Amino acid sequence: MRTLTTTQELAEFCQAAAAHDYVTIDTEFLRERTYYSKLCLIQMAYRGANGEEDAVLVDPLVEGLSQEPLYALFRDESVVKVFHAARQDLEIFFVEGNTFPVPLFDTQVAAMVCGFGEQVGYETLVRKIAKQPLDKTSRFTDWSRRPLTDAQKTYALADVTHLRDIYEFLAAQLEKSGREKWVREELRVLTNPDTYTILPEDAWKRLKTRTNSGKFLAVARELARFREEFAQTRNVPRNRVYKDDALLELASTKPANYDDLNRSRLLLREARKGDIAEGILKAVKAGVSADPSTYPKVPNGKDKLQVNPALADLLRVLLKAKSENTGVAPKLIATASELDAIASGQRDLPSLSGWRAEVFGDDALRICKGEVALGLDGQKVKVVRLN
Repeated sequence: MRTLTTTQELAEFCQAAAAHDYVTIDTEFLRERTYYSKLCLIQMAYRGANGEEDAVLVDPLVEGLSQEPLYALFRDESVVKVFHAARQDLEIFFVEGNTFPVPLFDTQVAAMVCGFGEQVGYETLVRKIAKQPLDKTSRFTDWSRRPLTDAQKTYALADVTHLRDIYEFLAAQLEKSGREKWVREELRVLTNPDTYTILPEDAWKRLKTRTNSGKFLAVARELARFREEFAQTRNVPRNRVYKDDALLELASTKPANYDDLNRSRLLLREARKGDIAEGILKAVKAGVSADPSTYPKVPNGKDKLQVNPALADLLRVLLKAKSENTGVAPKLIATASELDAIASGQRDLPSLSGWRAEVFGDDALRICKGEVALGLDGQKVKVVRLN
């Protein structure tokens, strides 16, 4: 089990990998105590034309090791970079190196398109495709501690060695079915910087609240903005600043001074003093004094939509039929909330564009217009065009 600890060693491996069609990559990281993920280990492997294998671990915690050779490989469009469930890995590389791997192949996305269900796990694909067992006992170890044990190294390397068989199988399936463009559409989101950029002014949109009070939402927006800025600049988890339930309590009680702040039931002790307390009071003041014309508005929920229930039921039947016909998980095609939105007249929805439109959306709109009906052909639901 070879571990690369110098920039030169990493550069030599990446140069060798660049001679092959694809390279498999995974990472181990920690995020429990920081806002941004702490990269602790990188695993890479490739298989040459003659079947030779080379798999390595890269230790990014070694002082002086630069990841620029890896980023250069990411930018090499002649080599496919293969990940499984790549979102968190890509966020790390985007934050640290402002680089995305191109072209990208995510085996979790490809597996969903190939009929393996929604958000299928790596262990499942190893068992079903590579026909190998997978030891997951090292999954929750502290990857920042050194030295790594042999068990940790073995576990980490398995995440890229079996990935080669999975990639080759899924790539062949996609070529056979003609669904490569479906995967490319999904991966555009993963390689969009907006996916990983959380603007403090938009942080309030992550909150779950049932109130439509403009002043309440204005205070919540300012509290969420301050928390996000504080967490980002100090690199601490946002819940270590204060949790969502405490934020919503503060938006309701609107403390004006330290005495008011100390009456909070949910606020952590550390947040009742110092920079956090000062930031809370300033945020509340800014929210309370905000111009009503700038109050945020909560998007319409299901209860606010004028949903045609009969039409929504028809769309659910259509979705089930399309899912069975294509072997693609229903939630990957359209969510329950999207079905209600379609039945209420909304049209700017993911399920009505791209490959989803071909599979489901176009017929969904035809049902809405009364151009088609649903019928039975034996045990299968079919779409019937109406004159």
